[in-house]
Amino acid sequence: MSIPPLIAVGATFSFAHPWILLVLLALPVLALLRGKIGGTPGILFSSTKLVMAVGKRRRSRAGAVLASLVYGAMACLIVALARPQLVRSLERVQASGVDIMLVLDVSGSMTAEDYVIGGDRVNRVEVVKRVTQQFIEARPNDRIGIIAFAGRPYLVSPLTLDHDWLIRNLDRVNVGIVEDSTAIGSAIASAATRLKDRDSKTKIIVLLTDGANNAGKVLPLTAAEAAKALGIKIYTIGAGSDGPVPVPVGKDMFGKTVYQKMVFDFDEKLLDQVAKIGDGKYFRAADTDSMDKTFREIDRMEKTKVEIEKSADYRDLFPLLLALGVILLGAEAVLSQTVWRRLP
Repeated sequence: MSIPPLIAVGATFSFAHPWILLVLLALPVLALLRGKIGGTPGILFSSTKLVMAVGKRRRSRAGAVLASLVYGAMACLIVALARPQLVRSLERVQASGVDIMLVLDVSGSMTAEDYVIGGDRVNRVEVVKRVTQQFIEARPNDRIGIIAFAGRPYLVSPLTLDHDWLIRNLDRVNVGIVEDSTAIGSAIASAATRLKDRDSKTKIIVLLTDGANNAGKVLPLTAAEAAKALGIKIYTIGAGSDGPVPVPVGKDMFGKTVYQKMVFDFDEKLLDQVAKIGDGKYFRAADTDSMDKTFREIDRMEKTKVEIEKSADYRDLFPLLLALGVILLGAEAVLSQTVWRRLP
């Protein structure tokens, strides 16, 4: 499966020759020197007192405007020489994703509370849901689906890239959604059926259970062989600790949960055989830390290949500044020869 390319676009402003902008520092110096020296006289008088009061305010305003036009034009031309550019950067992300079916056991034994989070005892289902969500969030470019199973498999979500929707469906997974028992073979077969017609190069089943196969019409090893023939890799995870585990069986008269120690059948050898047939690996997740490490290890082993192609589109803005500079110079020339014409 190849995920359609995602295109990220960003725009920045830059100069091809930024060092030319240092010339702008000369403009204030030039204006200061010109102000001290003064301009070329248009006519000579024996005394300036004769014309001091004539058009004093108008001439000073005219001179300031004309000078501003000239300096503005010079500034535009200098900035234009620095070649201002609008740079649009394009980033194409092409991901070769992995199709993954998560197959989660929700039989009655998954209510055993032999995991601990933050000092509190938590049942197996809640821990599995938590680490599964983290696994999904870490793989945004992969199509992922979920099958829950007990006495028979139940489709929670087909393969999808909409991981927000997938996680919302994961939240609804719990013990009791199907009749109790553990149909491992049927669950593998159901997941393989969902993957068989996909054109992705990598197809994976991640099977998590805490029991032994005791239901269903398909044997686990037979289902694993069929999955392998379809090019599907299988990882298996054995959940829960060995020996008697605390299982909630009700409430006492004070509303406090009552626990009973129980021992459940667990076929670790079967899970190892299924993983070997499926060219995958078997993991034992007896506690919360090992469960986290297991999903991180699978995530590391089956990384999605992401190719990033970067390019940039440059748009020169100096023609606009050149045009503005010419307009300012033209305005200065017209005004100095008409409205604010100087004496020859």
